[in-house]
Amino acid sequence: MSRNAPEPVELRHAAPVRKERADAARNRTAILAAAERLFAEHGVAAVSMDAVAAEAGVGKGTLFRRFGDKAGLAAALLNERETDLQERILHGPRPLGPHAHPVDRLVAFVEAYIAYAYRHLGLIRMSETAAPGARYRIGAYRFWHRHVAVLLAAADPALDADATAHLVLATLSAEVLSGIAESRIGRRRARACAVELVRRLAIP
Repeated sequence: MSRNAPEPVELRHAAPVRKERADAARNRTAILAAAERLFAEHGVAAVSMDAVAAEAGVGKGTLFRRFGDKAGLAAALLNERETDLQERILHGPRPLGPHAHPVDRLVAFVEAYIAYAYRHLGLIRMSETAAPGARYRIGAYRFWHRHVAVLLAAADPALDADATAHLVLATLSAEVLSGIAESRIGRRRARACAVELVRRLAIP
């Protein structure tokens, strides 16, 4: 294996969760349900934290203490969706899951990630752009990066897999995908080009 290759380990990003008090759990469920309704109806950018608190029937202090800001709320909403995709990567059927050729898994990941991203683009964009470098501090990003780097290293040991994985994921950022969605290129062409890109990178 190349000296640039990452260790072939894929880790879930989530830390063990401390058990919540019953009232805190109810508030969390109410807040996330309210945010999901409002974001679906009005778009993420148009919904204020005040509106979420009112819809959930909780005080603004409760909302801000729990989630910090709207980016934190977006990240919490995304967690369940991210976990579903991660589980399919770790334990699901081929080619997205284990025991497929690394290039086939890369292609399957790009297709699955783009589909996931376009379903939740507003939330992902909010969480990735909350502050400079926010995207790279998200636990899910570290999972995606490790997964892509491991597969790139397996497909072509001569690659600097760690750096190349960051470049692959740069093409899948919410800002890039949003720009494409708003242009004449369209989602179908974007998906096809992303797949071709990883094929060319991964096949020696």
